[in-house]
Amino acid sequence: GRALAGPAFFHRILMVPRPVMVAFSGQIGYTKGIHSIRQRLKGDFLMSQAPKKKLHLPRSKGGKIVFNLVITLIVGFVYFYLTLPAINLQSSDFYVFVGLLCLVYLLSALVSSGFQMENGGPKEYFRFIKAQCLPVGILFALLLVVALVGTVISMPIFRAGAYRELLQVETGDFAAEIAEISFNEIPTLDRDSADFLGDRQMGTLSDMVSQFEYSNDSTQINYQGRPVRVAPIAYADLIKWFTNRSNGIPAYIRINMATQTTELVKLEEGMKYTNSEYFNRNIYRHLRFAHPTYIYGGLSFEIDDSGVPYWVAPVKKYNIGLFGGETVGKVVLCNAITGDTKTYDIDKAPSWIDRAYAADLLVELFDYYGTLKHGFINSVLSQKDCLETTDGYNYLALDDDVWMYTGVTSVNGDQSNVGFMLSNQRTMETKYYKVEGATEASAMSSAEGQVQNLKYVATFPLLLNISDEPTYFIALKDDAGLVKKYAMVNVQKYQIVAIGDSVSQCEENYLELLFSNGVKEAEKDTRQVKKISGKITKIAQAVIEGTSHYYLMVEGSDDIFDISVVDYIDVVRCEVGQEVRMEYKEDEKANAVLSLETIQGSGGAPAVKQDEE
Repeated sequence: GRALAGPAFFHRILMVPRPVMVAFSGQIGYTKGIHSIRQRLKGDFLMSQAPKKKLHLPRSKGGKIVFNLVITLIVGFVYFYLTLPAINLQSSDFYVFVGLLCLVYLLSALVSSGFQMENGGPKEYFRFIKAQCLPVGILFALLLVVALVGTVISMPIFRAGAYRELLQVETGDFAAEIAEISFNEIPTLDRDSADFLGDRQMGTLSDMVSQFEYSNDSTQINYQGRPVRVAPIAYADLIKWFTNRSNGIPAYIRINMATQTTELVKLEEGMKYTNSEYFNRNIYRHLRFAHPTYIYGGLSFEIDDSGVPYWVAPVKKYNIGLFGGETVGKVVLCNAITGDTKTYDIDKAPSWIDRAYAADLLVELFDYYGTLKHGFINSVLSQKDCLETTDGYNYLALDDDVWMYTGVTSVNGDQSNVGFMLSNQRTMETKYYKVEGATEASAMSSAEGQVQNLKYVATFPLLLNISDEPTYFIALKDDAGLVKKYAMVNVQKYQIVAIGDSVSQCEENYLELLFSNGVKEAEKDTRQVKKISGKITKIAQAVIEGTSHYYLMVEGSDDIFDISVVDYIDVVRCEVGQEVRMEYKEDEKANAVLSLETIQGSGGAPAVKQDEE
C-alpha cells in the first residue's frame, strides 16, 4: 500500500504501456482510475506549458510618453496628498518630491520600453536615460546642483555676520523692567501638568468621553490678562470620526495656569478643521491646498479675545542663501470652525496672537547671536566671548504677550549663568539681562533637596522679580504629576531656598529668608507721625490673617484708621459718638494707628489734625 501511494509508482504507471498496466492491476475499475489520473495530469502539464498572455503596453513613442506621465502623475498625486510638501525651491521636501517623480518616470519608462540590461552594466542605464529620458535626467541633475549650491551658500561658516544679525538683542535692567506680578498671573503649571489636568477633565464628561479625547496639543497664551493653555479635543478613533464628522468637534479645553482650574468650553458650532480630521478637512492639508508654496512652521491652536478658536500657522522666511537664516515672514490664521484663512505680514499680525515664533527657533537665533560674535572660526576653536542658551525654557505672561525665557551661559559648560534672555513670541523682540547666578538645573536640584524625603520632582523654573531680586520660581510635583508645593530660589545665592504649600506662603517664607540672610534690609519708615481727635462716626470690624482689626472714621475727616486689637485692646470699647484721640501714620488704604486714647465727657468738637513736632 505504501509503495503504491508513492510518487515513483505514479511515474511508472504514466510511463508504461496500457496493456502492461492492465495486466499488473488485474482490475478493470482500477485501470480506468489510473487512466483518468494520467489524463488529468497530462492536461495540467500541457496547460502549464501554454504561452501566457502578455500585458499590452503602448508601442509608439508618444504613447509611451503619455503612459509614463500618467503613472508619474498618479504616484505624485498620492505622495503629495499624504506628505504635503511645499512647492518651493527653499523647501527641502520639494527636492525630495521632484526627485521621486523623476525616479518614478524613469522606472515607468524602463517598463514601457521593455528595457532589459545585458552585459553592458550600469552604462546600459545611462544610455537608456540619454535616449529615452533626457529631459528628466537633466531636471534631476539640475535639482542636485541647485540643492548643493544653495546649501553651501547658506552655511554659517561663510555668512557668520549675517546669521548673528538675524536677532536684534537689547540689553535691559532686570529690576527696572521686570515688574513684580500678582499671584494670579504666575503660571504654576508646566505643560505636562496642564495636559494631565486636561485629560482628567475629559474623563469627567460622560457625554463626551466615549466619542472624544484630549488632544495633548496645548498652546500657552495670554487670555484676558491670564496665562492659560488651550487645546482642542480630538476624535477618539476613526469610527468616532465617521459618526461625528458632520457636526465637528464641539469644544476645546482651557486651563488656567495660575489657579489650575480646567474648563471645557462648548461651541455653538463644532470645529470642522483640526489636526484629528481626515482627508481634506485635516488642518495641515487644508492649509497646504490653500497656499501650496508656503513653507509652514509649527501650527499652534489659539483663541481670540472672544474665545473663537483659530489655527496660527507661521510661514517661514529664509534670509541667508537658499536655506539659511530662518525667521517668520507671514502668519496665516485659519478659523477652526469655518476654515476661512487670512494671511498677515508678521509686523501686521493681530495683537491677540501669542505664538508666531516657536521657542526652539528663538533659542536657535540667540545661539547664533551669542556664539558668532567674533566669527565662525572663533565659535569652534578659541570660543572667546561665546555665549549660548541653557537647556530648557519656560514662558512668562508680560504686557498681554507671551515671552519665552531661558538662561544664558558660557559655552564652556560651567554650572553658572551669566544672564538670561526674554523673547516675545509674537514680535521676536528680545532682551538680554546680565544677572550672574545659578543655572536652572542647579536651582531645580536645590529645590528638590528641600523635599527629598517626599521625592517631589521640580519643574523647569520661571524667573520672577521678588522684591527686586531675580528669583527662580519652581513647582514641585509628585509621582502622579500633580503640583504639591512651590519653591523660590535666589538666582545669585541659590542656597536661599523657600518652600510653601501655596504661592503666597512660599513668597512670605522667601522674604523672611532674604532679610535673615542679609540680602535685603528693612526699609526705614520715613512717614511723619500725625495726631487727630474727634468723635467716631463709623466703626467696622474685620479679620486679617487671623488678627482682628477695627476700622474707624472720625468726625471732620474722610480718612480710615486701622487699629489692631492685638496692639490696642481698648478699641473694643469704642462706640459711634465716642470721642477719641489717635496718633497715626498715613498709608494708601487705611492709616496705621500708633496710639489710641478715649476722651471722657467730650463736648462733640470736630476732629482736629496735628503734625508731630
